[in-house]
Amino acid sequence: MKKEIIRTDDAPKVIGTYSQALKVGATVYLSGQIPLVPATMELDGGDTRAQIRRVFENLKAVAAAAGGSLADVVKLNVYLTDLAHFPLVNEIMAQYFTEPYPARAAVGVAALPRGAAVEMDAIMVLNKE
Repeated sequence: MKKEIIRTDDAPKVIGTYSQALKVGATVYLSGQIPLVPATMELDGGDTRAQIRRVFENLKAVAAAAGGSLADVVKLNVYLTDLAHFPLVNEIMAQYFTEPYPARAAVGVAALPRGAAVEMDAIMVLNKE
């Protein structure tokens, strides 16, 4: 099956050996996004709420570059360095998603790249109708 690399300048450039997203058929695998500001490649300087919002904006940009939107996300993985921030994820996620919500996992981790407080990756299925 053909694999298509998805790239956009509206999300942070990759900082390793991976793609922002990879499209295989109607399925798009979005790589993990941390709260990097695309224009500067620096962490969003705001609080945890601002970092979570930046991650959703980055995922939204990659989803759009693949021809979809966050409404097409079927699975979302959330990684937090402090699970006490999970209520913030729920609060902000409600601003980006409506029912039916994607399946989701939340994992507490010891550390994330560049000292980020949050990272998320997703799987999106594009509507073929």
